[in-house]
Amino acid sequence: MTEYKAIRDEVRAEGADVALVAVSKTHPYELVMEAYNDGARVFGENRVQEVVSKFPLPGDRPEGMKVYLIGQLQRNKAKKAVELCDRIESVDSLPLIDKIEREASLIGKRIEVLLELNSSGEESKSGFLSPEELLSAAAYIKESCPSLVLKGLMTVGPLGYDAEKNAKAFTLARETFSSMSPFIEGDGVLSMGMSADWKEAIALGSTEVRIGSAIFGQRDYTKH
Repeated sequence: MTEYKAIRDEVRAEGADVALVAVSKTHPYELVMEAYNDGARVFGENRVQEVVSKFPLPGDRPEGMKVYLIGQLQRNKAKKAVELCDRIESVDSLPLIDKIEREASLIGKRIEVLLELNSSGEESKSGFLSPEELLSAAAYIKESCPSLVLKGLMTVGPLGYDAEKNAKAFTLARETFSSMSPFIEGDGVLSMGMSADWKEAIALGSTEVRIGSAIFGQRDYTKH
């Protein structure tokens, strides 16, 4: 049984316009559909292979269901990601931007993307290492990538839980996001905050939170 309704109501209480991505990685499609029946429409997955094995093809999915890729994307998986996902939230390099643009143009698809900022500076994390690099990539997309719809920025908070470090990372992400406005199409998305830190993220400006274990329970990584 999922806790989608309870978490959705908590998120709405903190920020009425904040979007909720139900992170279903490692959990079976039966739980995805349980959350869907409770009102969830957007699901986040870390691995392209899991999108392939778990979800129906885009045209066969239940009405309104969307799948976002939120984990690091290898270029050799970009073709499938473009075909199967509604948004790629973890774009972290110019070569990956070029690859996504190429694959999307081949099938005549415009795909939403977020640029990932390594706001904590941790070596274990992916993402652009500085706001300057990320903003340069945003300008490049606007000028050279007609198949990409740049919606905004994604970041992952520091490892462990430290309120001061979280605040520093999320503030940097918010400030960088504010500078992206000339390059963003439509309403911008600042995606930050997960099960342990989403309330702090909303307080610091997040417009989208990605919550998994609080909705679906602990993950069983032995199956993957």
